[in-house]
Amino acid sequence: FSEPGLAQKPRRHFVPHHILLFNLGPHQKVNNMSRVTIAACVLMLCTFTPVAGAIFGGSDGTPVTCGSTVKLQHSGTKYRLHSHEVAYGSGSGQQSVTCYEGGDDANSYWTIQASTGPKANPCPQGTVLKHGDAIRLQHVQTKKWLHSHLHQSPLSGNQEVSCYGNEQNSDTGDNWVVQLEKGSQWNKDDKVRLMHVDTSAYLGSHDKKFGRPIAGQQEVCAFRSKNSNGLWMATEGIYMPVAGSEASEGEL
Repeated sequence: FSEPGLAQKPRRHFVPHHILLFNLGPHQKVNNMSRVTIAACVLMLCTFTPVAGAIFGGSDGTPVTCGSTVKLQHSGTKYRLHSHEVAYGSGSGQQSVTCYEGGDDANSYWTIQASTGPKANPCPQGTVLKHGDAIRLQHVQTKKWLHSHLHQSPLSGNQEVSCYGNEQNSDTGDNWVVQLEKGSQWNKDDKVRLMHVDTSAYLGSHDKKFGRPIAGQQEVCAFRSKNSNGLWMATEGIYMPVAGSEASEGEL
């Protein structure tokens, strides 16, 4: 990493992570919301302290769906998948991806979108994700896509993981396949692997940490084979109601 010249931009005000999980119970109903509305809600939550009771808590077993905006927690270290406007000083020079310890940082939110490319399948909002589904993860704050390629990661020499592109610029290097440890449907707090489609490497992290300007953050890389460092869980976030459910079709 380049040092002082690439310090992160000032962060937004944060709110406690435990109030940022939306999970609609059987008596709450919402209209379908556009991606623009969802992004606006996330930015609002990251900027203002919400009124107590305005956001519903969640529980294990909430389905992970397309269009949801979530944090991914590394199973082994409990740090969260994270990015920021700091570029790698080696390898691709693209926007870096790390794992961050705190649960209250807006730079750890990712929106789940359909994969891209000639073999991509549509993923309408509210589609429950299952084992074998291909997705992209868009970093909410910078709008770049979680990406990998055949560059070496800076600390461990594994495969580099970066953030790349924008709304109009994405390629198959942004596609990841959901691989569940158990079951066929991805639910909140389930252990999951994300396999990079182009290289068949697995998104992972470990306890190797960077120095300045992102001191204490863990390296994120991709491993060529399955191991315990490649397990993740969806935790805090805004979970879109399952398409066709009462919650997705009703009125608030």
